[in-house]
Amino acid sequence: MSTPLLLDYYARLPDLQPGDDEELWAAGAQDAMREFRTAVRARYTEGTLVRLLGADPLKTRRAAVLALGLVGTMQSNAAVAGLLADPDPLVQRFASDSLWEIWFRGGTADQNAGLQRAVRLADPAAARAALDDLARRAPDFAEVYNQRAIGLFKRGEFARAVADCEATLRLNPFHFGAAAGMGQCYLKMKKPRAALRAFRQALELNPTLDQLHDTIRTLEEALDNGSRDGD
Repeated sequence: MSTPLLLDYYARLPDLQPGDDEELWAAGAQDAMREFRTAVRARYTEGTLVRLLGADPLKTRRAAVLALGLVGTMQSNAAVAGLLADPDPLVQRFASDSLWEIWFRGGTADQNAGLQRAVRLADPAAARAALDDLARRAPDFAEVYNQRAIGLFKRGEFARAVADCEATLRLNPFHFGAAAGMGQCYLKMKKPRAALRAFRQALELNPTLDQLHDTIRTLEEALDNGSRDGD
């Protein structure tokens, strides 16, 4: 398919500029996004969209990375992650959001639905049981471990959460969320050196995590002033 066709689909979406509130934009663009997804699915393969990630003009990259967030699979994970370092802030935002969508679609259709059900459960024990079961049935589904790590962190089981973050990163080395989560766990465990390594990894994976700069600087200063841990 020609690039102008994708740009035509993208042009039908409400305008979004760097600095705009993306959640408000998404809330007002639901119908248009459904139409965009339907049009993209009808005309474009995932491979074509991946190739367009490196295209000019700029709006082509924006349209392609947004489309992959709607229809992409783990096959486009590395390519989309590469756009986290794109010079355009909007491409970066779309890439970050698209990666989370792709990660939640990292299994079969049944597994993906099971993960969505598990994370929506209000009862933490039920959610944990559902994630444990899914991890047994889908041991290569990285996001299952990441979501279980989030629950473990909330329960104060920090060492087990770290193990799940490590499992996530083994299966999906682009998972900046797992790296940042591991850093938070190590902070709770009073292991600043390990936390610093994890936060640096997260920032390397996703340079747009601006909030980590202050955290890293604070840890560096604390360690320079004599803080010690076992790692």
